[in-house]
Amino acid sequence: MFLVSKIFWLLAQPLSLAFALVLSGFISVVAGYQRLGLLLSGFAALLLFVALFTTTGSVLLQRLEDRFPRPPALPADLSCMIILGGAFENEVMASRGGIEFNQAADRFVEALRIARLVPTARILVSGGDGSLSGTYEGDADAAERFFPLFGVPVERLIREDASRTTFENAANTQAILSQNGLSNCLLITSAFHMPRAIGLFRKLGIAVTPWPTDYRTTGKARPGFDFSQPALNAQLTTTAVREWIGLAAYSFSGRTSALFPSVESP
Repeated sequence: MFLVSKIFWLLAQPLSLAFALVLSGFISVVAGYQRLGLLLSGFAALLLFVALFTTTGSVLLQRLEDRFPRPPALPADLSCMIILGGAFENEVMASRGGIEFNQAADRFVEALRIARLVPTARILVSGGDGSLSGTYEGDADAAERFFPLFGVPVERLIREDASRTTFENAANTQAILSQNGLSNCLLITSAFHMPRAIGLFRKLGIAVTPWPTDYRTTGKARPGFDFSQPALNAQLTTTAVREWIGLAAYSFSGRTSALFPSVESP
């Protein structure tokens, strides 16, 4: 399933689809099917225009980010924080060493802030090597080097280093929480990723407090054109499409509690 999802997303993301449509259009024209070629090329142009020059990506991503507002205060008697991996540039670290983050760095920055506020809370980092090669250090391993740099003892960490997908994050975390007698935990992940994560955790009966971070939108995006930042627009569209596809796939397979989980969901 992991390999299938990786290959599917490689083909299904907007820019890959646009390329496939252009290539199919070219082949159709060469083969003598001019109308089909023009139609496919037109679809590719439309897809590229939407991804590059509209706010579609921001609007779709904002809808996800707004689903679970961050609580006004930390829960009383907080016993642990669950951080979902995906924030370290593991391939870069493998060749250059040190600590390197990607856009999801806020997951660990926020966890570090809370760890210093609540020194008794355990820190469960869920994340193995999600690459196709499986040859890099996962987030759980990298966290053992990151937190002590800022005075958080490594003894507070609990590593879950086998998961490669969000479903595996939830399934593997369930067993670890039970083994360590932990409850009343925060779930820390990117805001756009929170609906899918919460749906998985709820389906497994794991009660957590959503603590979203790593916001990518302003919360004020409206449908329209945007010719000022095509590269960013394409990136936001790609992230949004991937997350919505993930929600649909997990709902279809029965792995999540709802198609679009909300604060009010059971």
